Amino acid sequence: MMRATAGQWPHRYYFKENAMAFGRRNRPSLLGTAARTAVIAGTATAASNAVNAKAAGQQASQQQAAEQAVLAQQAQMQPVPVAATAPAAPADDLLSKLERLAALHASGALTDSEFAAVKASIIS
Repeated sequence: MMRATAGQWPHRYYFKENAMAFGRRNRPSLLGTAARTAVIAGTATAASNAVNAKAAGQQASQQQAAEQAVLAQQAQMQPVPVAATAPAAPADDLLSKLERLAALHASGALTDSEFAAVKASIIS
C-alpha cells in the first residue's frame, strides 16, 4: 500500500503532524460558540415576539369586529312596545276617595257646599 503525501488524499489532517493544527484552526473557540449561540437565541426570541404580537393584534381585531357586530345587531333590534293599559289603581283610588268623602259628609264633618266643591275637584 502506498502512503499519501501531505497535499494528497487522505487529507492532511490524517497525518499525525497536522492533527493539532486542524483542531485549533477549524473549530470555533469557546467565545465564538457563545457569541453564535447568543445571536441565534436573540433571533429566535425576536421571531417569537413578532409572531406573538401578530397573533395578539389579530385576536384584538377579531374581538373588536365581534363587538361591533353585536352593537350593530342591538341597534337594529327595536324595543317591543308595551300595550298601554289603564291601571286599575287610579279608578279604585278615585272611588275610595269619593266613598271617604261621602262618609265624611254623612257624619256631618262636611257641609253640602264643601262636599260639592271637593267632589267636583276629585272628579275633574
